[in-house]
Amino acid sequence: MDGEIVSEHRPAEVSGRLLTLPNVLSILRLIGVPVFIWAILTEADGWALLVLMLSGMTDYADGKIARKFHMESRFGQLLDPVADRLYILTTLIGLAWRDIIPVWLVAALVLRELVMSVMLLHLRRRGTVGLPVHFVGKAATFNLLYAFPLLLLANRTDWIGELARPVGWGFAWWGIVLYWLAAVLYALQARFVLARASVEPA
Repeated sequence: MDGEIVSEHRPAEVSGRLLTLPNVLSILRLIGVPVFIWAILTEADGWALLVLMLSGMTDYADGKIARKFHMESRFGQLLDPVADRLYILTTLIGLAWRDIIPVWLVAALVLRELVMSVMLLHLRRRGTVGLPVHFVGKAATFNLLYAFPLLLLANRTDWIGELARPVGWGFAWWGIVLYWLAAVLYALQARFVLARASVEPA
């Protein structure tokens, strides 16, 4: 979810290849978006849960594989954030539509995305490509990716739902707090980068 925060120090091995395993995983995550929409709207919760779990696993795996096996590509740097955003947005809307999550949770995450978009737009206008990803942003994404399938499971009325509910909300609260904390840290980084750029000779 913080895939839009691209480090200014990109590795030299970033290539122009299109067909790589990380890119295929991102494409599969995109294909899963309409499947999830169908599943959540028709209350096919088993399929919706499966898509959520696979999306979370592929989101983790594509970046891990790209770094470990030197498969970074320019196409992947563009595709991965798009896939992440569509996945997150459709998940939030779908779960809120079913009254599985409250509207305020959707608003909290969407507002943070708007804040980050404005910040990045300002940075680009000042000639800065982006900011390095840091641990807090990754931790926030990790918590939210675990929260969504657990909150869907919490919609059940049996013992599985009762068990999933507190765990899912635990991940959700940590995800929201860390998500906004990451935004604050990115804002501080942006201020430092812009201040440094203003004193450096042209």
